[in-house]
Amino acid sequence: MKRITVFCASSFGTESIYEEQATALGKTLAEQNIELVYGGANVGLMGAVADGALKAGGKVIGVLPNFLRSKEIAHLGLTELILVESMHERKTKMNDLCDGVIALPGGFGTLEELFEMLTWAQLGLHKKPIAILNVNGFYDALIDLLETMTEKGLLKEVNQKMLLVSNDIEDLLEQMKNYQAPTVGKWIDKQKL
Repeated sequence: MKRITVFCASSFGTESIYEEQATALGKTLAEQNIELVYGGANVGLMGAVADGALKAGGKVIGVLPNFLRSKEIAHLGLTELILVESMHERKTKMNDLCDGVIALPGGFGTLEELFEMLTWAQLGLHKKPIAILNVNGFYDALIDLLETMTEKGLLKEVNQKMLLVSNDIEDLLEQMKNYQAPTVGKWIDKQKL
């Protein structure tokens, strides 16, 4: 993996461990010579992950829609800042630039980006590893929901297992490096129902 896209909040949240782990993730990526691709802002967890990578000598590419330049405040110290016109163009560009994805704690935007990448993988549009850094159990309820979706027959187990999860950065990166995309298609055979 040469580049990883990180999706995360543009705020810090209520627990200092979120910022600490975002910074540590950026630092670890830089130390492993993995370039960071992220949303381009200098605020919240977005700024923390970028600063963690930059301070460790890493390369950081930000992708920011023009209309968010003033709201999310573009990070001026990046290796490269790519300005795009829409949120969809942002996600597409971030996908094009990366070899894998990690989600840190975040809100609607983080979840939307994470699930679009998972949906694209489920449909066979890419075979990249997609992961959650489950900081302090932040995503436990979401993981439970995915298990419920699988138990209720609305999500195939093979697709549920596409989402890699760990609360440890090194472990998560190792899972990503060893990831094998499922070979089963999304579509269900009506004869097997």
